[in-house]
Amino acid sequence: MSILCVKLTKYMYADCVQVYICISLVMRVNIIKWQNVIIHCGENNAMIKAFGEFKKKLDLVDWNNPSDASKSFNSTDLINCSEQGSNRLIFNIGGNKYRMICGYHFGTYKVTLFIKFVGTHKEYDKIDVCDINMFALKL
Repeated sequence: MSILCVKLTKYMYADCVQVYICISLVMRVNIIKWQNVIIHCGENNAMIKAFGEFKKKLDLVDWNNPSDASKSFNSTDLINCSEQGSNRLIFNIGGNKYRMICGYHFGTYKVTLFIKFVGTHKEYDKIDVCDINMFALKL
């Protein structure tokens, strides 16, 4: 949680009154294309349940930097994809049965996750974490 404080000063004759107003800024997570996850899960009820529980927890987090993701989900890995110019978060979901890879952006007021991959642990073992973008539009 970030805290923003503003000092207000009011001069009244010879007296000076200073007031500080502070508000907490909660860095909520915005997921781009969560619907792709739902569609990808299809009729797999175990997968739907696992990702649904993950999403409920994700809706309550407050992150200020990428390492905060590991505090919320201790099995999360932060991968440096320096050649692509972007890093990835890898979430283990459903007791390590499933994986979700996300690109991310930490803005001033919110965190945005860009889903790059959703699949089983076995499917994950066959991909390149930094190159995968299974939901990109194919032209």
